[in-house]
Parts: sequence; structure tokens; C-alpha cells
Amino acid sequence: MMPIKTIPAILCGILLAVSPAVFAQDAVLRAGDQIEIRLGGVPADEINQVTGIYTVDGDGFINMPHIGKIHAAGATQSQLQSSIESAYKSQQIYTNPSITLAVPNAARFVDVGGDVRSPQRVAFTADLTVLGAITAAGGFTEYADQGKVNLMRDGQVTIINMKEVRKNPTKDLKLKPGDKIHVPQSFW
Repeated sequence: MMPIKTIPAILCGILLAVSPAVFAQDAVLRAGDQIEIRLGGVPADEINQVTGIYTVDGDGFINMPHIGKIHAAGATQSQLQSSIESAYKSQQIYTNPSITLAVPNAARFVDVGGDVRSPQRVAFTADLTVLGAITAAGGFTEYADQGKVNLMRDGQVTIINMKEVRKNPTKDLKLKPGDKIHVPQSFW
């Protein structure tokens, strides 16, 4: 008979093995992203052929051993994980592969420029907001127009009044990797 204490540990192990996508970050991938891919569920000598760091090329693909190019740009990490697993199964290379993906946040940035004290690329974190990114760039200069901060995302510009954000922090927008913030100069 199995000790009761080991049953929860076994159940956790089963959940991890059955549904790794639940635990994946679901950031949308883009050209230039670096992805760490780990392979499991295959013979040990095969793991090292696939496990490694891959870069999404300019056309949005990663080149995987044995299966070739897989489209990655625009997919979430869990979607790409499923695509890779399906490709290995459908081409009958592996019968039960388990792919785990990770995109290091250090490889993702938000650009902050204009009238901030230290214009720079700020490393993306899941909780990064517009005000947080501006603060990371040294804060506003004395000439900054805090009422007309530009957030550029996917070709769209949103104007944010940071004075209002300070009064009501719920208006502080969460950022996504690749966002650009420009703080214009005030014209007295």
C-alpha cells in the first residue's frame, strides 16, 4: 500500500506531465525573440539534439531539428509548444514528445525616450506599466509634457496623461514587449 503523503506528489507529477501548456507563459512571440526549447519524453540521446536556444527569424520561423521550419511569430508560447509537439508526432519522429518553452524576459524590452532623464531600453517584466518604465528611465525631466505621453503599440499611438495616472493609478497601462514610450517636451 502506498503512503498517503506520496499521493499528492504523484498527482502533481501527473498534472505537470499531462498539461505543461498550463504553466507556460503566454507571451505572443515575434521576430527576434529568443526561445529556450526543452524536449522530454524521448530517448536521452535525442534530447540534446533538440533542447537549446532558438531565435525567431525575420520571417517569423524557427528551424527545428528533424522537422524544419515552424511558424512562431504571432503565436503564443503554448500554441508554439503544441505546434512543435504535433509536428514531431505527425512526421512520426517521436511518439510522445513533451516540449517546454520559455522566453527569457531579459530578451524582451520596452523603449523609453524623449524627455526622460535616461532614455533607454527597459527590460520587460509581466507587471511593467507606463509609469514604471518612465521611472526606470530616470523619471521625467523638468521640461517633459507629462500630460501627453505617447505609447506606441502595434502601429497605434495612445496619448496618456500621467498627471491623471498619478491621481488614479488604475489608469496606469500595463506594457507589452516591444512597446515604445515617448515623452514629448512641453511648449510653455
